Amino acid sequence: MITVAIAEDHQSLVDGIQLLLKYEEDIEVVGHANDGERLLEIVDHKRPKVVLMDIKMPKIDGISATKLLKKKHPEIKVIAFSMFDQEDAVAQMIAAGASGYLLKNSPLDEVLHAIRTVVTGETFFDQNIDPAFLNPESNTTKAKNLLSKSERDILKLIGQGKSSSEIGAIRFTAVSTVEKHRKNMISKLGLKGKGELLRYALEKKYEF
Repeated sequence: MITVAIAEDHQSLVDGIQLLLKYEEDIEVVGHANDGERLLEIVDHKRPKVVLMDIKMPKIDGISATKLLKKKHPEIKVIAFSMFDQEDAVAQMIAAGASGYLLKNSPLDEVLHAIRTVVTGETFFDQNIDPAFLNPESNTTKAKNLLSKSERDILKLIGQGKSSSEIGAIRFTAVSTVEKHRKNMISKLGLKGKGELLRYALEKKYEF
């Protein structure tokens, strides 16, 4: 049996989740709390296998509560449950020890999927969140695999602030060829334009 505790300060949402889980034969809700302090008391007493953890709560917020919980009960899995999809919120919860991140506007079936995923030791991220940003090194490897040698060389020059005409002069190639490489990189990396390509090159600081 997968025992679950819910930390959420909106009672209507707690009621909805409890109703969803009520009919699952392998999941049982053993407690719920509207603030982080009460949640930690429930965890000490009930020792659930999974905690759905709201980030913004009274008394003790979700990030602090996750840190305290994981320090005392490292075996318990925490799923961040939030309306915020910003990278810093995701990163802070994962750094605190959460095994997953779920948005409150997700279908309730996703809650079931998340619970069953993290209890096996795996991580779970809402379909609207790309966790790749948590591991910049993997992003670098991915970019190196996606881009050709010429594209990587041009990306490095873009990161140095060079224009297409300057890059063409440095590489002894036509400006149209440089522009073609730019378009290819934007497409391969899933970016939206030249501005994003420049930011990408500057932020990642690639050393190709």
